[in-house]
Amino acid sequence: MLTSLHIKNYALIDELSVAFNNGLTIITGETGAGKSILLGGLSLVLGKRADLSQVKNTGDKCIIEATFDIANYDLKALFTSLDLDYDVQTIIRREILPSGKSRAFINDTPVTLESLVALSSYLIDIHSQHQTQQLTQDDYQFKVIDGLAENKGNLEDFSKGLVEYKSLQKSLEALKISKAELIKEYDYNLFLSKELNEINLEKINLEDLESQYEELNNVEIIGEKLSSVKSILSTEEIGAIDQLNTAKQELTKIASFGKSYEALKERIISVGIELDDVLIELDNLEDNLSSDPQELERIGSKIQIVNNLFQKHAVSEVNDLIGIRNDLKLKIDNTESLDETILLKEKEILKLEEKLNQIASKIHNKRKKIIPVFVSKLETILSDLGMPNAKFKVELEVTDHFVKNGKDNLQFLFMANKGSSYNELKKSASGGELSRIMLAIKSILAEYIQLPSIMFDEIDTGVSGEISNKMGEIMKHMSNKMQVFTITHLPQIAAKGNSHFKVFKTDTKDVTHTQLKKLNEEERIVEIAQMLGGLTITDSAMAHAKQLLN
Repeated sequence: MLTSLHIKNYALIDELSVAFNNGLTIITGETGAGKSILLGGLSLVLGKRADLSQVKNTGDKCIIEATFDIANYDLKALFTSLDLDYDVQTIIRREILPSGKSRAFINDTPVTLESLVALSSYLIDIHSQHQTQQLTQDDYQFKVIDGLAENKGNLEDFSKGLVEYKSLQKSLEALKISKAELIKEYDYNLFLSKELNEINLEKINLEDLESQYEELNNVEIIGEKLSSVKSILSTEEIGAIDQLNTAKQELTKIASFGKSYEALKERIISVGIELDDVLIELDNLEDNLSSDPQELERIGSKIQIVNNLFQKHAVSEVNDLIGIRNDLKLKIDNTESLDETILLKEKEILKLEEKLNQIASKIHNKRKKIIPVFVSKLETILSDLGMPNAKFKVELEVTDHFVKNGKDNLQFLFMANKGSSYNELKKSASGGELSRIMLAIKSILAEYIQLPSIMFDEIDTGVSGEISNKMGEIMKHMSNKMQVFTITHLPQIAAKGNSHFKVFKTDTKDVTHTQLKKLNEEERIVEIAQMLGGLTITDSAMAHAKQLLN
């Protein structure tokens, strides 16, 4: 509930501080006295955009501060989501600086207007002509029925599930698009992968292959040269080995003449042993040397394939080809497994869809159950409010698709007079009728859910007599469960308040000021008497005022 309001330097208000109680609070005052200024200041606290033209003295800061007792509002989770410190005595402050910039604070923490609006919607509801038009909108109609049907828990579960459902659908669509793109590349990737797999890349050593190819391709020249070298080494008398043996014999003759000659002889012997080994190797190579055109062709073909792959994939190493082959395998596997992934995703969506359908069915059934109760109560109240022939119909139809609050279409239909036909509220109800319908609906809602404080802004316009008395009784009844404010011109309603404030203007040095005063019992009698008979107060008006108050 709103416990206090402080306004400084706003419109015609220099500074005003007022405390409020629970129950029904009446606000009265002559036309133009400044009741709209009071509402404007309160609207700023609730998140309305600020305007420097609203500031009384543009050289000073404008401050509007409201204190709310939120102990019974169950708002701790909301405060946490807004990253705010929770306090049962919550203070909201708006400031408009001389520069025109505005600031908002909740419990002294700076906040954005979005955060302010998110909280204030739970604190106070200003019922104006604009809000009456909300009654014709689908969202508000659902809000009314679901409030009565106690669907809050089901709606929260449905909302969470719907977010997940849409996310899964989006994911599935992305998978299908990905599949379509991969399929276009699949055959080509498969061809490339097969081409790389056929050559067994891990077993290819390109240097060895090229060496084998050169040997097979030059086998005749190699044979000739091997034979020539053998001849040079082993031909009798003139061969290198025979010559070396002769040199060894000569050195042997002088080896005993000195260590250096002995060393030379040993070196010659070593060279001879090495040449003997070389000759043996030459024999082996010559024996193993053979022409193999088929092997030459096979190796040449393999080298050509590798070089072609290098060119095709713009690489120069076998390891690079192995990496490309592995990447292609991954793409192929992903494409081949995508159908299974899509199938699993579709099953997940169907499972969630079934769950959402179950929740939507619960929501629908609770709506269906409460609608006759709601219509009956509404028509009874409207009859008391001077609309005895008013008839209401709430059409609830299950659709084949999910919406944000279930699977229903909902429509409020209204018939004001006998003999007419049902039509949409916005087409069949006048402004005055909509105001009374809204009051009736609010009073019904107050029986089922904890509503925030509510302020009725001249909801009684165009109403008089017994109907105004019924309106007052409805608001009085509502105030047993919630804090109710009403700005009124009717004495029958004003007399039903638990407390009564008067808005009035004063002039000081050619400057007009708006003030708000809480009336005591005697002042209240005078105020209601004036509302009954005008500024000239008669004894009968005073007596009538007392009678109304009693």
